[in-house]
Amino acid sequence: MLLTQSARSFSALLTRWRFFASLSSLPLPLSNSSSTAAPACAETVWIVPLQEHSWYDHVRLKRVFVTDGTRHQVVLVDVRKLLVCADRDNTDYVLKPVAEWHSGKVRGIREFLDPDNTRVPQMPYVTISTRRAPGLLGWVGLEREGVVAFRNGQHRARYLAEAGARWFPVEVHEREALLLRELCGAADDARTVVRATSLNSGGGV
Repeated sequence: MLLTQSARSFSALLTRWRFFASLSSLPLPLSNSSSTAAPACAETVWIVPLQEHSWYDHVRLKRVFVTDGTRHQVVLVDVRKLLVCADRDNTDYVLKPVAEWHSGKVRGIREFLDPDNTRVPQMPYVTISTRRAPGLLGWVGLEREGVVAFRNGQHRARYLAEAGARWFPVEVHEREALLLRELCGAADDARTVVRATSLNSGGGV
């Protein structure tokens, strides 16, 4: 027997209602499932050896930006090249050599970087750009030089240089990472000296 038009409409409406009712009973996706799935003990730290430091022979550094999708990268740099570029910064935030710091500042940085501390210090965070180099080639636009500005960590960077670190990691925005590697990048064998390892849940490596 054929259903009337109104009966068919009611039947279709009932079928739709059952379909949406079944959807509402399904579990909703987690808004941050990637972060909840990542174990807290997976944080990476970089071990930087010090060659001229009587207090301890290495420091530990970790990333500044740890959230997924921060668009920042870790770059292993040559300390001397980095500081040459940093000394060109004209923003009046270039520190004096460590030998000219007052004793309280030196002690504070030394204690802050001590690898026996539970808290791991963050690596320096920098930006880099270029400008015309001095001289004729720079004036005609044929030669440029790098300029590094510290967003964070200038004291620790200069202290590590004074303590004999040859290379250490810094963090930089991804759009500047290639330029930083080109102008201040560490030698290929630096990765065998500066080790990246995982920090366990107890705070050790």
